[in-house]
Amino acid sequence: MPLPFLTADRAFDTADDAALPFDDRERWRRPYRPGPWRVGVAALLLLLASFVLLAAVVIALTGAVSSAGVCFGAALAVVAGALRLLRMGVWVSSRGLRRVAFLVTRTTPWAQVAGVRTVQQPVRWLGLPRTVQGQALVLVRRKGGQDDVPLLTTHNADFLGRLEAFDRAADSAEAWAAEHQGR
Repeated sequence: MPLPFLTADRAFDTADDAALPFDDRERWRRPYRPGPWRVGVAALLLLLASFVLLAAVVIALTGAVSSAGVCFGAALAVVAGALRLLRMGVWVSSRGLRRVAFLVTRTTPWAQVAGVRTVQQPVRWLGLPRTVQGQALVLVRRKGGQDDVPLLTTHNADFLGRLEAFDRAADSAEAWAAEHQGR
C-alpha cells in the first residue's frame, strides 16, 4: 500500500500539472529532485566535514589554536562545497531559466530563449570527460547568443539510471519555456 504523504513524487502522481494557487511563480525552483548521485556525494562530503571539525576540536584542546583554525576553515570549505553541489542544476521562474554550475551561475531571460528541446547526442558521464550516447535537454537562444547550450543530460548526477525522471524534468522545463515564449 503506497503512502503518498511520504513520497516526494506525489506532485507527479496527479493528472493536473497546473501550478497550485499558492505557488509563487517569481521564486526560482528546480523542476526536478536532486538525484541520488548528487545527494550521496554531498552526504559523504558532509560526513568528511564532521570528521575534520572533530579533528579541529581535538587540536584546539591540545593547545595549537592556529592549526585548529586551519582545520576549521577546511571543514567550512568542505561544507560550502557540499551545499553548492546540492544547488547545482537547472532552475526556472517567470523571469527566466538559470543554470547553476559549481563555480558559475548563468541566467537567461525568457526573452532570449528561442526554445528548449530534447536531443540525442553524446553526453558526459557524471560530468567526467568520458562521453556516452544519451539525451540532453538543450537551450536554444535567440540571435546573438550561443546555440544549443546543454542544461540536463541522462547521464549527469541527477538522472543517471533515472530515465523517467529525466523525461519529467525535460517536459517540465519545456512547458516553462513554452509558457513564457512570447514574453
